[in-house]
Amino acid sequence: MLPREDLLKGVENRDTIARVIDQAEQAIKTWEVVVSDFLSPPEIAEVTRSFARLTEVQIATWGGYPQAERQRIAIARSEIPLDPTQVELAALDIAGNFLFDAATHRDFLGAILGTGIVREKVGDIIVLGERGAQAIVIPELVEFLQTGLNQVRSVPVKVEPIGFEELKIREPKKKELTTVEASMRLDAIASAGFGMSRSKMAELISAGDVRVNWKETTSTSYSVKSGDLIAIRGKGRVEVGEVMVTKKDRYRVQLTRFV
Repeated sequence: MLPREDLLKGVENRDTIARVIDQAEQAIKTWEVVVSDFLSPPEIAEVTRSFARLTEVQIATWGGYPQAERQRIAIARSEIPLDPTQVELAALDIAGNFLFDAATHRDFLGAILGTGIVREKVGDIIVLGERGAQAIVIPELVEFLQTGLNQVRSVPVKVEPIGFEELKIREPKKKELTTVEASMRLDAIASAGFGMSRSKMAELISAGDVRVNWKETTSTSYSVKSGDLIAIRGKGRVEVGEVMVTKKDRYRVQLTRFV
């Protein structure tokens, strides 16, 4: 059996990680590939960190396309070949005329959940403006949503399965910038990356609204490094790139902001 309490020590999403541990133990026992529900980026990061120390099992994640936020995790014994293609997913087109009643991500998600489906069964939703949206779900839900999802806001919709090559993925907008700071403190680097005052950033960090590599970080003096990803809900993400020390012992930091 896996060291459950050790794996759960210090995690934020305890219930989710506990379910994945149960599935990992099932994979060990049955010698089969076991696939989780959809997990959020913070949950995926915690599973990845917790399972990195294990030699008995391996994991693979996939959400339908490379930049997908919500993904399922496939778990198998270390001796069994495993790759993302073993994560079963389905893509749906939710078509309607939204020209005069525009719908948001929240509207499409609310309509899907309104059919009785729980959030964990739904992956990313790609909003297509006046044409509707596309959604990634577990395969077992395709027929149910084809008959059960008939309207989003005031607009009648038709749901049909599509191939993943038909997904209308938009590359995230990104902005490259450089900042020179006296230290690599989180509040300094994040305030430069997100273009806000250091005092405002300190408030967000202290309130628990800022994550580093998807882990909540409430210390303004936390030291970030090259490769770290800083995320703020609703404001996008900033990736820390190359870090150089200047002749005056300050830090010249390359940042990429994704919105």
